[in-house]
Amino acid sequence: MTADVLTLAPEALVALGAVLGLAVGTWLPPGREGAVRGLGVLFAVAAAVVAVVGPRGPAFDGTYLVDTATTVVRVVVAGAVVVTLVLAGDRPDVSGGPRLTSGGSGGPRLTGDEAEPTTARVDTAFAVLLQLSAVGAMLLGGATDLLLLAAAVLLAGLPLAALAGLGRDGRATEAALKYFLSSALFGLLALTGTTLLLGLAGATAYPALAGLTGPAPAVGMILVLAGLLMAAGAVPAHFWVPDAVDGTSPVTGAVLTTTAKIGALVAVWRLALAVPAVPTPLLVAILAVASMTLGNLAAFAQTSLRRLLAYSTVSQVGYLLVPVALARDTGLALPTLLGYLAAYTVTNLAVFAVLAARPHALEIGEQRGLARRHPGLAVALAVGLLGLVGTPPTIVFAGKLGVLTAALDGGAAWLGVVVVVNSIASLVYYLRWIAPVFSAGDPVLRDPVAPRARVVALGLAVLSVVGSVALVLVPTL
Repeated sequence: MTADVLTLAPEALVALGAVLGLAVGTWLPPGREGAVRGLGVLFAVAAAVVAVVGPRGPAFDGTYLVDTATTVVRVVVAGAVVVTLVLAGDRPDVSGGPRLTSGGSGGPRLTGDEAEPTTARVDTAFAVLLQLSAVGAMLLGGATDLLLLAAAVLLAGLPLAALAGLGRDGRATEAALKYFLSSALFGLLALTGTTLLLGLAGATAYPALAGLTGPAPAVGMILVLAGLLMAAGAVPAHFWVPDAVDGTSPVTGAVLTTTAKIGALVAVWRLALAVPAVPTPLLVAILAVASMTLGNLAAFAQTSLRRLLAYSTVSQVGYLLVPVALARDTGLALPTLLGYLAAYTVTNLAVFAVLAARPHALEIGEQRGLARRHPGLAVALAVGLLGLVGTPPTIVFAGKLGVLTAALDGGAAWLGVVVVVNSIASLVYYLRWIAPVFSAGDPVLRDPVAPRARVVALGLAVLSVVGSVALVLVPTL
């Protein structure tokens, strides 16, 4: 039992950070809760270190497995928590709601010229909910039992519904409601599938599911996958993504499009291998094509940058599902998935950090002149957007190249063709964003830049480029 508890040390550390943050936050005055974020950063860093050096292997009678995939999920999720907590430190109104801020702890109000000071501890709520969702995402990455998987889906998703509604205005309420209803619906489907598979196999551990055959297990697998696809934001469970991301601040949008997705996609990979007789890879391949294509088509007409990024993240899930669909056909599937997840996290957070640096400039037209006024942010944005396309010298290029290689090695060249076509098509709406940034006109907005967000954006952009160069150089050394 002691060894099992030690195996879960990273998750326990992040959970402890949430509990201590909640306790500390109740004693701090509203708007001055930086210590809560500091605790979250400290425990997330500790969790990442423990994840790398900690024990490996199964735990709790095989319901949880710590392997390379779990370790990568833990480290990437912990890193995402650190980045978003740093971004949230620029201003107390991290959720986008109307709040008055003091001069020492934040920036200008996002909305509401005559808003009254609030006594709500939004900073504490944000940090605690983020860390609880991170614990769920980590558990998703290592779950090898359907009951643990169902609990992890709920833990990863429900805090995000509350996080989306922290703004306490109409748009935030709508975002929270749509996320919650989607989570409830698809979570119920996942529990129904779990019940069906339990009845068929007599157990919920993945090894017990391996011998199932026939249409009934296929139905159960589809229902369980529905809950995971909702957490990942993939078609057909993607309807919450644009409204939830557009109704919140860029910092919260970064969380909604990153944290739970990391663990959910690795969970889909494990589930695809759990029942060999069920054609799960074919279903995942179809959903991958649908996600990348529908996400791109919907992004073409967007002028709101948050909605554009929301549909972009739907298409990115499609690319990430390709190696999952090839899990049984090539040994390149898992390293490709893990590498792409890490690269996508860095790039996606970089773009959202640019938005968080100028929270008033949330339309394409308001980006004009950014390069003249803030050249560093413009370069970081260009690196991030080109990274989402998958062009060199960004780290996502290595991920896209890995996806194409895995598709060819797994005998699914047609999937590689779809990835290439969609990647080229995505250039249209990313260039629509980049063009006004480097235009010669006067800046539309002359608002101040949030200092921490600017540093984060530049740092992640540099990491994307350096990571790409390192991947090229390391094999030659």
